[in-house]
Amino acid sequence: MPILTAAMKALVRDHTLGFVATVNADGTPNLSPKGTMAVIDDDRIGFGEIRSPGTRANIAARPAVELNFVDVFARKGWRFKGKAAFHAKGAAEYKRMLPAFAKWEDLHDRFNGIVAVTVERALPIVSPAYDRGLTEAELKASFKAHFMALHD
Repeated sequence: MPILTAAMKALVRDHTLGFVATVNADGTPNLSPKGTMAVIDDDRIGFGEIRSPGTRANIAARPAVELNFVDVFARKGWRFKGKAAFHAKGAAEYKRMLPAFAKWEDLHDRFNGIVAVTVERALPIVSPAYDRGLTEAELKASFKAHFMALHD
């Protein structure tokens, strides 16, 4: 049974900025935003690797990762836990996955490869703001107004 549901895929598709958590050699956390995220298939999410030498090194040594995606207006999202692998530009698996990154076609020439995360577990992220009894529509309206005010 596939791990990624239609709603999870939609979140990744619509909110392509995801955060990748890896572990450095000294045991400290490394959190890196990635803007070239895509759903590869029913069990994998990936990103086009452009300038991520630390993330790549961490994955090569310790492939366990967590990806986070959040709809900042709805204040909901998903934590995806799994194993990551780097596939260099030109490798057979890179070529097989590249069509999933059609949205980023203008950046393909900058990709050094694709990092694919096989999702083993998905956990919801839900803001404590919902504990106050607010609806998703109310939270979306509130946070949209907040962000619009920042840019006035």
